Amino acid sequence: MLCLSVGLAEDVAGLEDRREAMSIETLPALRPTRAPWNKGRIIGQKRPLLPKHVWSIRVRLEMADNRRDLALFNMAVDSKLRGCDLVCLKVNEVYAAGRVKERASVTQSKTRKPVRFEITDTTRASLERWIKDPEMIGCEYLWPSRLHASPHLSTRQYARIMRDWVLSIGLEPSAYGTHSMRRTKVAQIYKKTGNLRAVQLLLGHTKMDSTVRYLGVDLDDALSLSEGIDL
Repeated sequence: MLCLSVGLAEDVAGLEDRREAMSIETLPALRPTRAPWNKGRIIGQKRPLLPKHVWSIRVRLEMADNRRDLALFNMAVDSKLRGCDLVCLKVNEVYAAGRVKERASVTQSKTRKPVRFEITDTTRASLERWIKDPEMIGCEYLWPSRLHASPHLSTRQYARIMRDWVLSIGLEPSAYGTHSMRRTKVAQIYKKTGNLRAVQLLLGHTKMDSTVRYLGVDLDDALSLSEGIDL
């Protein structure tokens, strides 16, 4: 009698499990309501600005008499620094003895190795105007933040400023970012010279492979360089 009761209880439990499984299978599939973060965006490596883009943005900033953004834009192109290093630049790193230096050197936060860069005449002129601006009196950092919580621009603020530059000349903002500024000048240097070693030194890369991936060098580039050599 006891065995019969146990067997009956097991049958009932099994039937309940099958019913529960069937009810779960017939439930409608749940679909996420939040759209993917990259929907409608261009993802992947950001494009460098072309020379015509550089001049268009520069002219607009000059016409608006936006001294800070003009100096920031010119410095971003010349220095080829990552955004985290650019926003942390200090006045004494580029300015000494009452004038802007022709060349400067900073230690990269990512690699902890120094990298040197040139400061062209156009950039020096815009930096001198910005450093002498009343807003810069007593400032240690080259790009002081207008928020009291931070002594200098944050990378997020820099990204928003970059987005405004791109939008001002009618470009798709998702195709460009702060890394576009880092790539802009070296892309032209490589295009005109094909000198990967020079680009590696300017970017402060420790490995040539990183520079090759960074520039997106492929077989077509190598063939174009080879076709230019006639023996």
